[in-house]
Order: sequence, then structure tokens, then C-alpha cells
Amino acid sequence: MLKDVLANQESYQPGLSIDCVIFGFHNNQLKVLLIKTRYSDLWALPGGFVSIDEGIDEAAVTVLYGRTGLKGIFLRQFSTFGSARRCNVDFSNSVLDFYGIPIKEGKWFASRFVTVGYYALVDFLQAIPPEDGKNDIIEWIDHNDVPELILDHKEILNTALQTLRMELNLMPVGYNLLPEKFTIPELQKLYETILGRKLDRRNFLRKITAIGILTKLNEKKSNVAHKAPNLYSFDKEKYEEVVKNGLTQGW
Repeated sequence: MLKDVLANQESYQPGLSIDCVIFGFHNNQLKVLLIKTRYSDLWALPGGFVSIDEGIDEAAVTVLYGRTGLKGIFLRQFSTFGSARRCNVDFSNSVLDFYGIPIKEGKWFASRFVTVGYYALVDFLQAIPPEDGKNDIIEWIDHNDVPELILDHKEILNTALQTLRMELNLMPVGYNLLPEKFTIPELQKLYETILGRKLDRRNFLRKITAIGILTKLNEKKSNVAHKAPNLYSFDKEKYEEVVKNGLTQGW
């Protein structure tokens, strides 16, 4: 991929890149999608460069698909990262060396890049990247167990998580992270996992019910050891209305 980019570097916007933080929720864990490339032992966020023929939002979709095979995912821009020291010359040169690209030819790649961060909340079971065994390793990793990442990718990930926590006070989450049918304890666990703290059960139920986005189903969760809890689903129209208009309560 990098060889193709360098061969056509005039087709890309100089000094501008994109990095994507993709969150999924599975087995009560908030997971993040990471990539391990052939040229580094460290994990990284899926990212890439911006074609001069595409807008930033368009390019983010293209980059994510190109790196992971995932498509149909709504990406939300959350921050820009432009530290003067975010470019690591040694790292850039090691990548060029791996591909056998002379440093002079790879000067464009080794220069300073400003990166635009995007994040997305996706259904874990519906967003498992395809594997072809020839390219990068792509895995979902618990956000609490993320190892060392390349460059400033850990900072980008942490900023995305902080943004998500702040936006819980402005909009509901869950529609893209939970299965179609879920229980209130499962929804509460999602909020607790994102926030990194426990929430009072009765207070959570009162607040989440007041938002008016839940539909109580005439079903109970099966295969549970104790009293089966009721199942709920999201009212899509009301959910989207609240996302559009915002919330007035906090957690």
C-alpha cells in the first residue's frame, strides 16, 4: 500500500493523514480495532493518507475500508493532532527500509503530517474484519489492555475515549454497540464500561427511561441462572431525534 502511495504521491494531499478509532462492545468489554503491520512489532490505529480528489470525511471512509475491509460505518471527526514532534524520523526510515524505498524517494512520507482523528461506534458482531492472511493483522483488543502503539496513536485513542465519555452527556449510545434486543443491566454495563465507573442502578433506570428511546418488549432474556430480566430495544426514530437534538442531563 505504501509503495503505491509513494508511486502516486502527487495524488495525495501533502502533510495530511487520517487515523480511525473504532469502538465495539462485546462480552461487557469496550474494544478497539487495532492493526499490526508487517513493518513494525507495534500495534496501530487504522489510518492512511488523503487523496486530493476527496474531502476529509470521504477520505476517512476510504482509508478505513482500505485498511480493514469495513464499510458502511459512520465516522465522527473528533480532533486534529499536529504536534511538531509527532513525526518520528527513525520510524519513518525503518518503514522505508522495510519496503526497499530510498530515503530520498520517501522524503514525502518521512515529513511532518497533521492527522485528523475519527471515531465510530459499531456492532462488534457485524464488524469483524475479513482476513486474507497476506496483509496486516487486524484484531479487536480490550481498551484497558491496549499495548504500546506507534507514534502518538495512544494519545489519539485516549482523546477519542475522552470525547466519547463527554458526549454521553450530550447524546445516547448503544444503538450501534448492543444487539437488537438487550436488558437494562446490559445497557448499564455499557455506560459503566465507557465511563470507567459504577452507576447507581435505580438512578440509571430512571434517567435512561426518561430519555424515551427504549421500547420494552414482551420477552425475557433466556438461559439465565436467576430471574430472567425483561428485554428492550431502541425506538430508532426517537433515538435519532434525541441524537439530533441532544440531551440535557448528565451521568
